[in-house]
Amino acid sequence: MLTGLFQDIKISGLSVAVPTEKVPVENFNDVFGEENVFKFKEMTGVQSVSRAKPNQTASDLGYEAAVDVFKNSTISKDSIGILIFVTQKPDYRVPSTAFVLHKRLGLSENCLCFDLNLACSGFIFGLQTLLSLLKSSTSNAALLITGDTSVKTLSPHDRTMIMLFGDSGSATLVEKAKTNSEIRLSFRTDGTRFKSIVTPSGGYRNRYAPKDRVAWSDGILRSDYDTHMKGMDVFGFSITDVPLLMKDFMAAQQTTPEYYDFFILHQANNYILKQLARKLKIPIEKIPVSLDRFGNNSSNSIPLVLSDHFGNGNHGFIKIFICGFGAGLSFACGDLLLDTAVINPLVETDAYYSEAY
Repeated sequence: MLTGLFQDIKISGLSVAVPTEKVPVENFNDVFGEENVFKFKEMTGVQSVSRAKPNQTASDLGYEAAVDVFKNSTISKDSIGILIFVTQKPDYRVPSTAFVLHKRLGLSENCLCFDLNLACSGFIFGLQTLLSLLKSSTSNAALLITGDTSVKTLSPHDRTMIMLFGDSGSATLVEKAKTNSEIRLSFRTDGTRFKSIVTPSGGYRNRYAPKDRVAWSDGILRSDYDTHMKGMDVFGFSITDVPLLMKDFMAAQQTTPEYYDFFILHQANNYILKQLARKLKIPIEKIPVSLDRFGNNSSNSIPLVLSDHFGNGNHGFIKIFICGFGAGLSFACGDLLLDTAVINPLVETDAYYSEAY
Protein backbone atom coordinates (compact mmCIF):
# COMPACT_ATOMS: atom_id res chain seq x y z
CA MET A 1 0.00 0.00 0.00
CA LEU A 2 1.60 3.23 -1.19
CA THR A 3 0.71 6.11 1.12
CA GLY A 4 1.01 9.88 0.83
CA LEU A 5 0.92 12.26 3.81
CA PHE A 6 0.38 15.99 3.39
CA GLN A 7 0.49 18.70 6.03
CA ASP A 8 -0.07 22.46 5.82
CA ILE A 9 -2.10 22.04 2.64
CA LYS A 10 -5.88 22.37 2.43
CA ILE A 11 -8.77 22.23 -0.03
CA SER A 12 -10.00 25.82 -0.42
CA GLY A 13 -12.74 25.41 -3.01
CA LEU A 14 -14.75 22.72 -4.80
CA SER A 15 -17.31 23.08 -7.59
CA VAL A 16 -19.07 20.56 -9.83
CA ALA A 17 -20.80 21.14 -13.17
CA VAL A 18 -23.39 18.79 -14.65
CA PRO A 19 -25.30 18.97 -17.94
CA THR A 20 -28.89 20.15 -17.76
CA GLU A 21 -30.21 16.96 -19.35
CA LYS A 22 -31.12 14.06 -17.08
CA VAL A 23 -32.20 10.88 -18.86
CA PRO A 24 -34.55 8.61 -16.86
CA VAL A 25 -33.65 4.95 -17.25
CA GLU A 26 -37.26 4.32 -18.27
CA ASN A 27 -36.36 6.00 -21.56
CA PHE A 28 -34.59 2.74 -22.43
CA ASN A 29 -37.69 0.57 -22.03
CA ASP A 30 -38.18 0.37 -25.81
CA VAL A 31 -34.52 -0.57 -26.34
CA PHE A 32 -33.94 -3.17 -23.61
CA GLY A 33 -37.45 -4.07 -22.48
CA GLU A 34 -39.34 -2.82 -19.47
CA GLU A 35 -38.48 -5.85 -17.32
CA ASN A 36 -34.72 -5.56 -17.97
CA VAL A 37 -34.76 -1.84 -17.19
CA PHE A 38 -36.67 -2.48 -13.97
CA LYS A 39 -34.13 -5.13 -12.88
CA PHE A 40 -31.27 -2.76 -13.73
CA LYS A 41 -32.82 0.00 -11.65
CA GLU A 42 -33.39 -2.32 -8.71
CA MET A 43 -29.81 -3.64 -8.79
CA THR A 44 -27.91 -0.41 -9.40
CA GLY A 45 -30.16 2.18 -7.78
CA VAL A 46 -29.82 4.43 -10.83
CA GLN A 47 -33.00 6.34 -11.63
CA SER A 48 -31.52 8.74 -14.19
CA VAL A 49 -28.16 9.73 -15.69
CA SER A 50 -26.69 13.13 -16.57
CA ARG A 51 -26.03 13.54 -20.30
CA ALA A 52 -23.67 15.95 -22.04
CA LYS A 53 -24.83 17.66 -25.24
CA PRO A 54 -23.20 16.41 -28.48
CA ASN A 55 -20.81 19.39 -28.66
CA GLN A 56 -20.12 19.43 -24.93
CA THR A 57 -16.84 17.81 -23.83
CA ALA A 58 -15.38 16.77 -20.51
CA SER A 59 -13.23 19.90 -20.50
CA ASP A 60 -16.30 22.11 -21.06
CA LEU A 61 -17.84 20.74 -17.88
CA GLY A 62 -14.54 21.02 -16.02
CA TYR A 63 -14.11 24.58 -17.24
CA GLU A 64 -17.54 25.66 -16.00
CA ALA A 65 -16.75 24.09 -12.63
CA ALA A 66 -13.44 25.99 -12.54
CA VAL A 67 -15.14 29.30 -13.38
CA ASP A 68 -17.55 28.70 -10.51
CA VAL A 69 -14.84 27.74 -8.01
CA PHE A 70 -12.84 30.91 -8.73
CA LYS A 71 -16.01 33.01 -8.49
CA ASN A 72 -16.57 31.71 -4.97
CA SER A 73 -12.95 31.84 -3.79
CA THR A 74 -10.45 34.52 -2.77
CA ILE A 75 -7.65 32.64 -4.57
CA SER A 76 -6.59 34.47 -7.73
CA LYS A 77 -5.98 32.74 -11.04
CA ASP A 78 -2.47 34.27 -11.16
CA SER A 79 -1.49 32.30 -8.06
CA ILE A 80 -2.19 28.91 -9.70
CA GLY A 81 1.16 27.24 -10.39
CA ILE A 82 -0.13 23.74 -11.15
CA LEU A 83 -3.10 22.57 -13.24
CA ILE A 84 -3.93 18.89 -13.64
CA PHE A 85 -6.84 17.66 -15.73
CA VAL A 86 -8.02 14.11 -15.04
CA THR A 87 -10.03 12.58 -17.88
CA GLN A 88 -10.42 9.63 -20.22
CA LYS A 89 -12.24 11.77 -22.76
CA PRO A 90 -9.76 14.49 -23.83
CA ASP A 91 -10.55 17.12 -26.45
CA TYR A 92 -7.67 16.04 -28.70
CA ARG A 93 -4.97 13.41 -28.91
CA VAL A 94 -2.50 16.31 -28.98
CA PRO A 95 -2.12 18.56 -27.04
CA SER A 96 -3.15 17.64 -23.52
CA THR A 97 -6.50 19.22 -22.75
CA ALA A 98 -4.95 20.90 -19.69
CA PHE A 99 -3.43 23.42 -22.10
CA VAL A 100 -6.86 24.22 -23.53
CA LEU A 101 -8.15 24.79 -20.00
CA HIS A 102 -5.08 26.90 -19.17
CA LYS A 103 -5.88 29.16 -22.12
CA ARG A 104 -9.60 29.38 -21.41
CA LEU A 105 -9.08 30.17 -17.73
CA GLY A 106 -6.39 32.76 -18.43
CA LEU A 107 -3.83 31.25 -16.06
CA SER A 108 -0.26 32.50 -15.67
CA GLU A 109 2.60 31.27 -17.87
CA ASN A 110 4.31 30.24 -14.63
CA CYS A 111 2.13 27.16 -14.46
CA LEU A 112 2.77 23.43 -14.81
CA CYS A 113 0.00 21.73 -16.82
CA PHE A 114 -0.74 18.18 -17.93
CA ASP A 115 -3.47 15.51 -18.22
CA LEU A 116 -3.88 12.28 -16.27
CA ASN A 117 -5.64 9.40 -18.04
CA LEU A 118 -7.66 7.89 -15.20
CA ALA A 119 -11.30 7.14 -14.56
CA CYS A 120 -13.07 6.19 -11.34
CA SER A 121 -9.98 6.45 -9.12
CA GLY A 122 -8.92 9.65 -10.86
CA PHE A 123 -9.91 12.22 -8.25
CA ILE A 124 -7.69 10.66 -5.56
CA PHE A 125 -4.81 9.85 -7.95
CA GLY A 126 -5.04 13.43 -9.25
CA LEU A 127 -5.12 14.83 -5.72
CA GLN A 128 -2.00 12.86 -4.75
CA THR A 129 -0.15 14.15 -7.83
CA LEU A 130 -1.31 17.72 -7.31
CA LEU A 131 -0.41 17.78 -3.61
CA SER A 132 3.00 16.22 -4.24
CA LEU A 133 3.85 18.87 -6.84
CA LEU A 134 2.51 21.66 -4.66
CA LYS A 135 4.49 20.46 -1.66
CA SER A 136 7.76 20.30 -3.62
CA SER A 137 7.39 23.54 -5.61
CA THR A 138 7.35 27.29 -5.00
CA SER A 139 3.70 27.48 -6.01
CA ASN A 140 1.20 28.37 -3.27
CA ALA A 141 -1.95 27.21 -5.04
CA ALA A 142 -3.02 24.53 -7.51
CA LEU A 143 -6.10 23.48 -9.44
CA LEU A 144 -7.35 19.93 -10.00
CA ILE A 145 -10.02 19.54 -12.70
CA THR A 146 -11.73 16.23 -13.40
CA GLY A 147 -14.12 15.59 -16.26
CA ASP A 148 -15.65 12.73 -18.18
CA THR A 149 -18.33 12.36 -20.82
CA SER A 150 -18.47 8.59 -20.72
CA VAL A 151 -21.46 8.42 -23.04
CA LYS A 152 -19.26 9.37 -26.01
CA THR A 153 -17.61 5.93 -26.11
CA LEU A 154 -20.56 3.76 -25.11
CA SER A 155 -22.52 1.58 -27.47
CA PRO A 156 -26.21 2.58 -27.37
CA HIS A 157 -26.93 -1.17 -27.38
CA ASP A 158 -24.90 -1.86 -24.23
CA ARG A 159 -27.45 -2.33 -21.45
CA THR A 160 -24.65 -2.87 -18.92
CA MET A 161 -23.20 0.64 -19.37
CA ILE A 162 -25.42 3.08 -21.29
CA MET A 163 -27.93 3.35 -18.41
CA LEU A 164 -25.19 3.46 -15.75
CA PHE A 165 -22.73 6.21 -16.66
CA GLY A 166 -23.31 9.94 -16.36
CA ASP A 167 -21.34 13.03 -17.44
CA SER A 168 -19.94 15.88 -15.33
CA GLY A 169 -16.87 17.91 -14.41
CA SER A 170 -15.31 19.20 -11.21
CA ALA A 171 -12.74 21.76 -10.05
CA THR A 172 -10.86 21.66 -6.75
CA LEU A 173 -8.67 24.49 -5.48
CA VAL A 174 -5.82 23.56 -3.16
CA GLU A 175 -3.46 25.91 -1.35
CA LYS A 176 -0.62 25.91 1.15
CA ALA A 177 -1.88 27.02 4.55
CA LYS A 178 -1.08 26.45 8.21
CA THR A 179 -3.46 23.79 9.41
CA ASN A 180 -3.56 21.25 12.21
CA SER A 181 -5.08 18.56 9.99
CA GLU A 182 -3.52 16.15 7.53
CA ILE A 183 -4.50 14.69 4.16
CA ARG A 184 -3.62 10.99 3.97
CA LEU A 185 -4.00 8.99 0.74
CA SER A 186 -3.20 5.38 -0.21
CA PHE A 187 -3.02 3.54 -3.54
CA ARG A 188 -2.87 0.15 -5.18
CA THR A 189 -2.73 -0.95 -8.82
CA ASP A 190 -3.41 -4.25 -10.59
CA GLY A 191 -2.30 -3.87 -14.21
CA THR A 192 -2.76 -7.60 -14.81
CA ARG A 193 -6.47 -6.84 -15.20
CA PHE A 194 -6.13 -3.85 -17.53
CA LYS A 195 -8.56 -5.44 -19.99
CA SER A 196 -11.37 -5.46 -17.41
CA ILE A 197 -12.40 -1.95 -18.49
CA VAL A 198 -11.06 -1.05 -21.91
CA THR A 199 -11.74 0.88 -25.11
CA PRO A 200 -9.72 -1.29 -27.53
CA SER A 201 -9.43 1.22 -30.39
CA GLY A 202 -9.02 4.97 -30.71
CA GLY A 203 -5.37 5.03 -29.68
CA TYR A 204 -2.42 3.65 -31.59
CA ARG A 205 -2.41 -0.05 -30.64
CA ASN A 206 -5.38 -1.08 -32.77
CA ARG A 207 -5.62 1.70 -35.33
CA TYR A 208 -7.46 -0.01 -38.18
CA ALA A 209 -10.24 -1.84 -36.39
CA PRO A 210 -13.60 -1.67 -38.21
CA LYS A 211 -16.08 0.82 -36.79
CA ASP A 212 -19.17 -1.25 -37.51
CA ARG A 213 -20.86 -2.64 -34.41
CA VAL A 214 -21.19 -6.41 -34.31
CA ALA A 215 -22.48 -8.87 -31.71
CA TRP A 216 -19.88 -9.78 -29.09
CA SER A 217 -19.88 -13.01 -27.07
CA ASP A 218 -22.43 -11.53 -24.65
CA GLY A 219 -24.78 -10.74 -27.54
CA ILE A 220 -24.35 -6.95 -27.24
CA LEU A 221 -23.59 -4.92 -30.38
CA ARG A 222 -20.26 -3.07 -30.00
CA SER A 223 -17.27 -1.94 -31.99
CA ASP A 224 -13.71 -1.77 -30.71
CA TYR A 225 -14.23 1.99 -30.34
CA ASP A 226 -16.82 1.39 -27.62
CA THR A 227 -15.80 1.03 -23.99
CA HIS A 228 -16.25 -2.51 -22.72
CA MET A 229 -16.45 -3.58 -19.07
CA LYS A 230 -16.15 -7.17 -17.86
CA GLY A 231 -18.88 -6.84 -15.28
CA MET A 232 -18.11 -9.87 -13.10
CA ASP A 233 -14.38 -9.11 -13.01
CA VAL A 234 -15.00 -5.53 -11.95
CA PHE A 235 -17.66 -6.58 -9.44
CA GLY A 236 -15.30 -9.10 -7.82
CA PHE A 237 -12.54 -6.50 -7.64
CA SER A 238 -14.93 -3.94 -6.11
CA ILE A 239 -16.14 -6.14 -3.27
CA THR A 240 -12.84 -7.94 -2.57
CA ASP A 241 -9.75 -5.83 -3.34
CA VAL A 242 -11.31 -2.45 -2.55
CA PRO A 243 -12.57 -3.22 0.97
CA LEU A 244 -9.21 -4.84 1.75
CA LEU A 245 -7.44 -1.58 0.86
CA MET A 246 -9.91 0.37 2.99
CA LYS A 247 -9.33 -1.97 5.95
CA ASP A 248 -5.55 -1.82 5.55
CA PHE A 249 -5.65 1.99 5.40
CA MET A 250 -7.75 2.31 8.57
CA ALA A 251 -5.51 -0.21 10.35
CA ALA A 252 -2.42 1.81 9.37
CA GLN A 253 -4.05 5.06 10.57
CA GLN A 254 -5.46 3.35 13.68
CA THR A 255 -8.98 4.51 12.84
CA THR A 256 -12.36 2.78 12.61
CA PRO A 257 -15.58 3.64 10.74
CA GLU A 258 -16.78 5.38 13.92
CA TYR A 259 -13.98 7.94 13.54
CA TYR A 260 -15.44 9.34 10.28
CA ASP A 261 -18.51 11.48 9.78
CA PHE A 262 -19.03 10.36 6.17
CA PHE A 263 -17.66 7.88 3.64
CA ILE A 264 -17.53 9.52 0.21
CA LEU A 265 -17.24 6.51 -2.08
CA HIS A 266 -17.08 6.08 -5.83
CA GLN A 267 -20.65 5.71 -7.05
CA ALA A 268 -20.21 2.40 -8.88
CA ASN A 269 -23.69 1.12 -8.15
CA ASN A 270 -25.96 0.78 -5.15
CA TYR A 271 -25.30 -2.95 -4.64
CA ILE A 272 -21.53 -2.40 -4.44
CA LEU A 273 -21.99 0.48 -1.98
CA LYS A 274 -24.10 -1.80 0.24
CA GLN A 275 -21.48 -4.56 0.03
CA LEU A 276 -18.72 -2.14 1.07
CA ALA A 277 -20.87 -0.93 3.96
CA ARG A 278 -21.50 -4.50 5.08
CA LYS A 279 -17.88 -5.65 4.80
CA LEU A 280 -16.49 -2.67 6.70
CA LYS A 281 -19.42 -2.33 9.13
CA ILE A 282 -20.12 1.24 7.96
CA PRO A 283 -23.55 2.59 8.94
CA ILE A 284 -25.35 3.09 5.63
CA GLU A 285 -26.41 6.60 6.65
CA LYS A 286 -22.72 7.58 6.56
CA ILE A 287 -22.55 6.87 2.81
CA PRO A 288 -24.20 9.71 0.83
CA VAL A 289 -25.51 8.72 -2.61
CA SER A 290 -25.76 10.71 -5.84
CA LEU A 291 -25.84 7.88 -8.39
CA ASP A 292 -29.61 7.59 -8.16
CA ARG A 293 -29.99 10.93 -10.00
CA PHE A 294 -26.69 11.25 -11.90
CA GLY A 295 -25.38 7.71 -12.44
CA ASN A 296 -21.76 6.58 -12.18
CA ASN A 297 -19.73 9.72 -12.93
CA SER A 298 -16.27 8.19 -13.21
CA SER A 299 -13.52 10.49 -11.83
CA ASN A 300 -16.17 13.00 -10.72
CA SER A 301 -18.02 10.67 -8.35
CA ILE A 302 -16.37 11.92 -5.15
CA PRO A 303 -16.63 15.67 -5.83
CA LEU A 304 -20.18 15.20 -7.18
CA VAL A 305 -21.31 13.57 -3.93
CA LEU A 306 -19.65 16.36 -1.94
CA SER A 307 -21.30 19.14 -3.94
CA ASP A 308 -24.65 17.37 -4.08
CA HIS A 309 -24.88 16.74 -0.33
CA PHE A 310 -22.75 19.44 1.28
CA GLY A 311 -22.91 22.33 -1.18
CA ASN A 312 -25.08 24.34 1.20
CA GLY A 313 -22.11 24.70 3.60
CA ASN A 314 -24.25 23.97 6.65
CA HIS A 315 -22.28 21.02 7.99
CA GLY A 316 -19.13 22.84 9.14
CA PHE A 317 -16.00 20.68 9.32
CA ILE A 318 -16.46 17.01 8.49
CA LYS A 319 -14.06 14.08 8.80
CA ILE A 320 -14.40 12.17 5.54
CA PHE A 321 -13.07 8.90 4.18
CA ILE A 322 -12.77 8.90 0.39
CA CYS A 323 -12.37 5.92 -1.95
CA GLY A 324 -12.26 5.53 -5.74
CA PHE A 325 -11.74 2.42 -7.85
CA GLY A 326 -11.96 1.40 -11.49
CA ALA A 327 -10.10 1.23 -14.79
CA GLY A 328 -6.50 0.11 -14.66
CA LEU A 329 -7.39 -1.62 -12.46
CA SER A 330 -6.68 1.11 -9.94
CA PHE A 331 -7.93 1.79 -6.43
CA ALA A 332 -7.25 4.50 -3.88
CA CYS A 333 -8.55 5.80 -0.59
CA GLY A 334 -7.74 8.40 2.03
CA ASP A 335 -9.04 10.70 4.72
CA LEU A 336 -9.12 14.40 5.46
CA LEU A 337 -10.89 17.10 7.45
CA LEU A 338 -12.94 19.22 5.07
CA ASP A 339 -14.69 22.53 5.65
CA THR A 340 -18.06 22.34 3.89
CA ALA A 341 -18.02 26.14 3.55
CA VAL A 342 -15.66 25.73 0.57
CA ILE A 343 -18.03 23.33 -1.24
CA ASN A 344 -20.28 25.06 -3.77
CA PRO A 345 -23.74 23.95 -4.97
CA LEU A 346 -24.00 22.06 -8.25
CA VAL A 347 -23.82 24.10 -11.46
CA GLU A 348 -26.00 23.04 -14.41
CA THR A 349 -24.75 24.00 -17.86
CA ASP A 350 -24.96 23.15 -21.56
CA ALA A 351 -22.10 25.52 -22.47
CA TYR A 352 -19.30 24.39 -24.76
CA TYR A 353 -16.18 25.96 -26.24
CA SER A 354 -17.31 27.15 -29.67
CA GLU A 355 -13.81 28.35 -30.64
CA ALA A 356 -12.64 24.73 -30.53
CA TYR A 357 -14.76 24.02 -33.60
